Amino acid sequence: MNADDIMKEMKRYPRIVCADGFEFSAQANSTAYCSPRTGSADRYTEVEVGFPTAEEPMLMEFAENKEKPTDTVYPYVPVKVVTTLIAKHGGMVSDGDIPPGIIPLRASAR
Repeated sequence: MNADDIMKEMKRYPRIVCADGFEFSAQANSTAYCSPRTGSADRYTEVEVGFPTAEEPMLMEFAENKEKPTDTVYPYVPVKVVTTLIAKHGGMVSDGDIPPGIIPLRASAR
């Protein structure tokens, strides 16, 4: 495996920032709790969500540490849940990459 392949396998995505200020991390690579567990998938069915800025009821069933909902990761969250979460919080205002499989719902211009 060459250096480019290693970087692709360990890709880190920027935090997703929603229109209402809610933010979270969504990761999918060979070291994340995702499916498939690779950095080169064309589409993921589950991703690792982490460190949201507020407790989010839609995520709680996936929390590794339910006592600290903003200081934990949420393994194997279905991309449908993540897409719905983005919609619930008004769409994305952040630019950049997100794991393939999550629909990049953008916030509407006001």
